[in-house]
Amino acid sequence: MQYGVHEAAKLLGLAPGTIRALVRAGFVSPARGPRNAWRFSFQDLIVLRTAQALAAAKIPARRITRAMKELRRRLPASLPLSGLSISADADRVVVREGSRRWQADSGQYLLGFENDPHDGSLTVIPRGQPPRELSADEWFERAAALESADASAAKAAYRRALAAQPGMLEARINLGRLLHDTGHLDEAEQVYRAAGKAEGDSPSLLFNLGVLLEDMGRKEQAAESYEAALRGDPHLADCCYNLALLCEGLGRRREAIRYMAQYRRLTKGRK
Repeated sequence: MQYGVHEAAKLLGLAPGTIRALVRAGFVSPARGPRNAWRFSFQDLIVLRTAQALAAAKIPARRITRAMKELRRRLPASLPLSGLSISADADRVVVREGSRRWQADSGQYLLGFENDPHDGSLTVIPRGQPPRELSADEWFERAAALESADASAAKAAYRRALAAQPGMLEARINLGRLLHDTGHLDEAEQVYRAAGKAEGDSPSLLFNLGVLLEDMGRKEQAAESYEAALRGDPHLADCCYNLALLCEGLGRRREAIRYMAQYRRLTKGRK
């Protein structure tokens, strides 16, 4: 799994400028992706956050570079389920991976990595300081950043956002869509129905529900959901298009023509 600069910034809680500065300082050498953009691995994220914390503790840059090179070489390819912690203890950087402990190099700043293998999160906190719980908006942003790379982690993060703020309709819609995309159709319907009961049926929610019901073969119910979405927002062009095709398949030709005409009016002039 690889991350862009902004994805890495969200996961680590660092500004994109800080990440770029750490790369320019030579602490990590990310791969290059499309358009020559930096792509960071899991090991790169560990190195970046540790380097930033050691630099904040005023450890000399040359000493940090030596430690980071050795740390980068030894880190596992992915987040171990047993957990991973890194601490700067007296004159050495100590890494704990499950029951194993090993030294990266020297350092005097105490750090601890808190990892949640279920949602892919990665946070660095000073040892002895309690972790700060993320806000609903922060969980939502993390979920959105994870969607393209790890759907399971994104779903878990959306659930954390909803646990912090149950009325976050956008998180409910995104979670339902992800469940739909990954084949969990019944669970997706439950999420959409619960959102409708809790927050009211928004046009966006009704449209997504219609798409789901259509994929489940429940054509009449899908048409009802699309129609309700258009009553709330007549400018949903994709909804008009889907409903036109659905009506055609259901033998409702006059309605199919009307909805297709509405779709064409809404999309006229688009490239």
